[in-house]
Order: sequence, then structure tokens, then C-alpha cells
Amino acid sequence: MKPAPAIVWFRHDLRLADNPALHAAKRRGGAVIPLFIYAPDEETPWQPGGASRWWLRQSLEALDARLREVGSLLVIRHGPTLAMLREVAKEAGAGAVFWNRRYEPAVMARDHQAKEALGSDGLATESFNATLLHEPWAVQNQKGKPFQVFTPFWKHCLAKPDPDGPLRAPSNLPAVAKWPASIPLDELKLEPKLRWTAGLRAAWQPGEAGAAVNLARFLAKAFDGYSDHRNRPDLAGTSRLSPHLHFGEISPRQVWHGLRRLAAKRGLPAGQWRGSQFLAEIGWREFAHHLLFHFPHTPAEPLRADFKRFPWRKAPALLLAWQEGRTGFPIVDAGMRELRATGWMHNRVRMVAASFLVKDLLLPWQDGARWFWDALVDADLAQNTSGWQWTAGCGADAAPYFRVFNPTSQGEKFDPRGRYVRKWCPELAKLPDRWLHQPHKAPAEILRAAGVEPGHNYPLPVVSHTIAREMALEAFARIKGGKPLIRPSGRPR
Repeated sequence: MKPAPAIVWFRHDLRLADNPALHAAKRRGGAVIPLFIYAPDEETPWQPGGASRWWLRQSLEALDARLREVGSLLVIRHGPTLAMLREVAKEAGAGAVFWNRRYEPAVMARDHQAKEALGSDGLATESFNATLLHEPWAVQNQKGKPFQVFTPFWKHCLAKPDPDGPLRAPSNLPAVAKWPASIPLDELKLEPKLRWTAGLRAAWQPGEAGAAVNLARFLAKAFDGYSDHRNRPDLAGTSRLSPHLHFGEISPRQVWHGLRRLAAKRGLPAGQWRGSQFLAEIGWREFAHHLLFHFPHTPAEPLRADFKRFPWRKAPALLLAWQEGRTGFPIVDAGMRELRATGWMHNRVRMVAASFLVKDLLLPWQDGARWFWDALVDADLAQNTSGWQWTAGCGADAAPYFRVFNPTSQGEKFDPRGRYVRKWCPELAKLPDRWLHQPHKAPAEILRAAGVEPGHNYPLPVVSHTIAREMALEAFARIKGGKPLIRPSGRPR
């Protein structure tokens, strides 16, 4: 006699390959019921933003199509989660519920309550790790405490045995005789009514297949030059896997072993690929989840308590100028416009734009984190939090307080021919390279020839970077107890 059907509760694991919960349900021997429940209010205050909702809608559609290829389909419900799990279990006569773990504080609390309640109903329940190489609680320093510096954290991870190989996608899934009720995907109203959804569609292919294409492209064309090109927004030097990883369309274990196969094919020694900069970026993702798990207050509050005294200012007009890419600093404006158009921003430009917000404009890092949360297709609570706290200087392994990115020199260094700025700030396209990253300083005849009118068709800088840097350093000095400011050179101020 076959076991009762098993529900596989899909969340941030929208794939068939290397899906431990799906694998366990199939191995159990009975029918498998794939289920997705949309319950954004249960993730308050970090409900999915607009760009994330757009991606989720496309990814669910792709998942349903993939399930139909193996004889199944995706049952869709709208929360509350526990009530929907119980309803579907009752309708299908299910005997078990399997899912893959998430690590956001509100979601973890919800999942714990669901597991207890379902167990009391007599259902077998089990959760799995499908998101990380290592569980956050399984990585500790020599004192048995969480790491707060990346390098020793990642060395510790690399010292562990390699993760198991990824699980294969099932070739078929046994279906129930009568499917539980499901609502149409459109009823979730995930598609935001925003003018930039056309740009998202042009830039991305959400879903498991799109993730596989991006990984294959990166390994074939960009991995070799990653260390040199990863900071160049004008080049296709990155993997663009971040949204696929966030939504679980590909697992870090698949990335690890994809890189391992490439190394074996090319005869690369283990130390070379395991020590690669690209794999270290997967490590930073692990580190961000490690921090969020151990310090769940950090999405809203600084990890370093002294930063609660930081004299942030309120300047709605400056915040809006930053959000809309109207700061007068071309590399910042290009990044913010790329974000609005595609739901993504190159990582180097993210750092420059974030530094500009918190150190040139002295606006709270939480304002930036909230904007990125709504605008990024790869908005991930762990990585968004750690990235902003790193930039502000108030998190683990944070950038030192005196590191204030100069947006002009950053643009000249990492977009030397200006291809990135010219793409996203076309009003500056005819400026010579010499003046592209500082148009407000260009001679009048150069501006006239390029059709650039600072203050009219391109904004003047909203701040003086030199003065803003001094103000930021003074503010950082005050929260350190008002001690004299020491420059990186060691000379007193």
C-alpha cells in the first residue's frame, strides 16, 4: 500500500533540480502535491517589494510549466499559511509536509509554529537545507560564537568537506487522483503596475532554465576574467546569478559543483578554483545569512550599537534625487537609473551609490536599504542588510569609517571609456572621456559641443564631495567619543 500523499511546500526553492524537499517527497513513494502559498503579510515588515513580486510571478509560471513536464502541476493558494496547509492536506488526504528552510527572522518564527501545529494534526513534517552550503548554526569560531569577520568565516567554511553533489531533477512525479483546489496565478496580483516592467522583461529570464543559462554563460565566457572584470560595470564580467539564487532557481551547491566540473575539465588544481574570487562571492552570500541568523535585529538596527548615535539627517529632496538618478555624479546616476530600468545594479556601482547616500548625503542607510528592497529583483534580506551595514561602517567586517568613495574617481577607474555612463545617462553621451565623470567642471565650449547644460538637461552636483567627505568624517569622529580624527596616513587632523 502506497503512503498517503506528501505536500511539498515551495518557497525560495523554485526549481526541480537539487531540491531536497521534493526529493524526499518523491522517495516516500506516494503522490506528490507541489504547493505555493503567497502570504506576504507574514513577512512584515519585509514583504516582497515591487521588483521581487514581478520576478516571483514569472518564476512561479516557469515552475508550473516545469512541473507539468513531469506529470504534475503547482497548486497555488493565498495565505494565511497554516490554514492553507491544513486545507490542502485535508483535501488531498496528505500524510506529510516537506519544505526547504528559509532564514529570515519572521519567516523562521512562522515556520516553527507551522511545524508544531502540523505535527499536532498528525502530519509528518521535515525541513531541509536547500539555500546554503552550510547551515548558519553549523559555522562557529573557536569560542563557539558566530563569526563577524568574513575572511576567517570563509576559511572555516573551506576547511569543511565539499558539499554533496546536487540532486537530479525527477523525471516524473506521481500525481494525486484529485487535485486540491488552486487559484489562478493572476489572482495573487504580483505584477506591479510600474512603467519599468518592460525593462525587467528585456533584461531577465526568471526560472530554473534561465538560471542554468546564466551559470553556463558565466563559466564559459566570464569566469576566467572574473577577478579583473568583476568591478567593471561596462563589461559583462559578472554571473548575474543573484536573483536566481535568491528565488532558489539554482542552488549554491549547483554553482559549487558547476565550478568544480569546469576545473576538472581544464585541469585546474583544487586550490585555484576553491580559492577563486567568484567562489568567495558565494561565501559572502553565506556570510550574510550567517549574520542575519545570529543577529536578527540588523535589518533595522546597526550591529555596532554606537552607530545608533550617528547624526543622520532628514532631506527628502536629496533622497529623491538619489533614487531617481539626479545627483549630478554620473556613475551614481547611471547606477540608479540602471536599477529603475532593470531591477539590478552592478555590485561596484551599488557600493559607490550606497556610499554616496550615507557618506556624501549623510542619509540613513535604512533609507537606502528600503529603496533597494523595493527596486531590486535580487532583493535578499540577508545580503541587503549586510551590504548596507558594511557600506555605512556599522556592521560586521564593515568598511572603515574613513573609506568614503569618491564617485568621480570611481567612475574614471571602473568605467574608463564611459560606456556604462553613456548607456544610462545618454544626455552626457557626447562628452569626451576626460569630462564624462565630472561634467560640471568641463569647459563651456566642450559642454556646448556635447549639448550638455549643467543645471538644465543634466543636474549640477547636489553636494560638494570634498566638503561632504569632511562632514562625514567629523560625524564618524563624534560617535567615536569626540576623539581627534586620525587619517589613514596616521597623521592627526
